[in-house]
Parts: sequence; structure tokens; C-alpha cells
Amino acid sequence: MASRIQEIEVPDTSARAQASLGSLQETTHDLVGEKMTINMGPSHPATHGVLRIVLELDGEIITKSTPDLGYLHRGDEKIAENMQYNQFVPYTDRLDYLAPLANNVAYALAVEKLMGWELPPRGKALRVICCEIARISAHLLGLGAFAMDTGALTVFMYTFTEREKIYNLCEQLTGARFTTSYTRVGGQIRDMPETFIPQLRQFLKEFVPALNEVDKLLTRNRIFVDRTRDVGVITKEQAIGFGLSGPNLRGSGVDHDVRKKTPYLDYQNYDFDIPIGTTGDCYDRYLVRLEEMRQSVRILEQVMDRMPDGPINVVDGKNILPPKQSVLMKMEELIHHFIVVTQGIEAPPGEIYFGAENPKGELGFYINSRGGGVPHRLKIRAPSFVNLSILPSLLPGHMMSDVVAILGSLDFVMGECDR
Repeated sequence: MASRIQEIEVPDTSARAQASLGSLQETTHDLVGEKMTINMGPSHPATHGVLRIVLELDGEIITKSTPDLGYLHRGDEKIAENMQYNQFVPYTDRLDYLAPLANNVAYALAVEKLMGWELPPRGKALRVICCEIARISAHLLGLGAFAMDTGALTVFMYTFTEREKIYNLCEQLTGARFTTSYTRVGGQIRDMPETFIPQLRQFLKEFVPALNEVDKLLTRNRIFVDRTRDVGVITKEQAIGFGLSGPNLRGSGVDHDVRKKTPYLDYQNYDFDIPIGTTGDCYDRYLVRLEEMRQSVRILEQVMDRMPDGPINVVDGKNILPPKQSVLMKMEELIHHFIVVTQGIEAPPGEIYFGAENPKGELGFYINSRGGGVPHRLKIRAPSFVNLSILPSLLPGHMMSDVVAILGSLDFVMGECDR
């Protein structure tokens, strides 16, 4: 069930609103004078990575914008076509590297769809924990960087303090803090330790008050409101037309969340709301992400309360690695382990697409298999890439200073965009 973000009382911004996107776009075609072309990026801090935007200016007003991508292109999709399915898991860490756990899960679910596998209940619950922790972590960094871009440095300190606690949880769960490579096709590399759930509860207990402090610092802050309200307005029709997803789509009033529309990992059994914006400006996109973190807390609390017992991996005697103790003691299991590691899982021929609701939007994987342990073709639907496609249409008519706020509100990661 979707929840529309309530109108929040903020300081009067009528003077700022007069110079909003509508009036600017109406007057842009009347502007005369010598135009100037400048580069914003690829080393500008407000471009959040190696994004270059070629801006054509008439004074301070943008008349044309051309994003220039590819500075971080690594050929991930072609790499995947030369690797066994499980060998590609570490590369998914490097897509949206602010949410590696969620990337791992999305990729594994795509391959499992090809295999026709379904995880046992505990395995699904464990993956939901991974996805929602990753969502909170990614939104914290996105919100903190967005606030810093618009002049609110204190918020960045709050959000990074909480992210450091999440890294401690990730380290306890996966053995790594940043690039986790925790998920495997058919399950996880290991179960959670007994101390993990109590420490996650403690984190959530401390996190909610910290998030409320961030809310107090930003939501009615006059400077932040002036920089974000009526700026970068994306209409519902534009958001759908450009294929936006995630908070950028929902901020424009479109009630779409993959976890609700096409549930996976038993998300249909959890009670949570989908925050929806009204105006589609930078301010709405901020409010959506703020509320999404609160909803992730709700989901995590339900998962912990209902955490089932049992196995975490798919039972498949041919394609899943046998227990390590058996490999060390028995010849049959040793041979089985050797075959799976060297040849990979035996995938059937066919093609599938699976999309998951990641922090940046719908992260999708298309796999074309001709059988065997290596995909014939693999294509990644990177939400950051799709979301940035709106820039040539969105930026003209705005002021130069608005570009910083708009980019921060779109919350993209260039590692995922360029792949």
C-alpha cells in the first residue's frame, strides 16, 4: 500500500519559486547573447564520480546539456560472458558499490530464475536483511552527499556515522566491509552468526533517532528548501517516458516498486509502505529516500521477529558445493566439489530477465544461456544509467547552481552507470 508524503510546512519560498523551472523554460527561448560552453566534470566533486556534462550557457542559465559517460567503463557484461556464473559475483559488488549486498542478491536471483531454483525460507529472509541493510546504507550516503552539495555539512557527519555501524554489521555477516561478495548462486556463502541479530536490533534502535535528527536538520532548513523545492521538476509522464525507476520515479508520483508489483524473496509477506512524492522536484526525491529508510527499518524488524530455522541454500546434489567437512573426508564429495568449481553449475538453455528493487532503482539482469556453466550473453539494466538519460531534457532552463542540487537528488553511481 502506497503512502503519499504529506505536505510539510516550510519557510516561504515564493521568491525562489518565481525563478523555478516553469518560468525559466518559458524565457529561455527569448534569451540572446553569446553562449558559452563549459565542462562540468569529470573531476568535479558534485558530479559524484567521473561524470562529465557539457553545458551550454546563456549567462547563468543552461540552454543545452550533454552528458558524456564511459570514463569508468570496464566491460562487465563481456567479462560475465567469459566466466562461470559464481565467478561473476565479485564483479556485481563493483556496480552500485554503495550497495554490494543488494547487487549480489539481484544477480543470484536472476541465475536462480534460469535454473528454476527457489531458496528455502531462511535463505530468503537472510537475503531480505542484506537488501534492506544495503538500502539504508546507500540512501545514507546519497542523502549525506546531497546535503553536503547544498551546503549542509553536518548531515554528512550524521549519515556517515550510521554507515560505519552498518559496515561493522557487514563485516560480522560476510567477513568484508565494502565489497562483500557474500551471495552465491543457490544461497549464501555462510549463515549469520548468533550475535548478528542482537547487534542489528541495537543498530536499528540507535539509527531511528539519528535519522530523526537528520530530518530536523534538513526538512525545514531554509537554505536546503530554497535549493531543492521547485528545482529539477520531473513530471509523472517524463519519469515514465524516460524509464526512471526507484526513488526518482516514485518522487514524481508514480506508485511503482518491484517489491510490491512483482514480489520476490517473500516481500509480499512483509508490511511496509511505498512513499510517493507529489511534485517531482529535488525536495520530493529527498523526502522519498528519507521515508524509505524508515520503511526498511520496519521490514528488518519483521524479518528478525519471524526469522525461520533451517537451511539457507538450495538443495541440489549436482550443482551446489557439498559441505566442506565432507569434501575433506570423502572422495566422492571431493570429486563433486572439483567438478562444480572447475566447470560451474550446469545451467539449462534459455533466456530470462529478472529485476530487483535496488536503492538506485530497478537493477535487472538479462541472461541468454546455451547451456553449461557460462552465459552466452548477459546484459545489465543499470538504473543509474537510465536515470541519467533525463539530463538533456531536465537541465535546460535551470541555473548553473541548480545542477549540483539536481545531480545530488538523482543519486547515481558511475560504477553502475558505466559498468
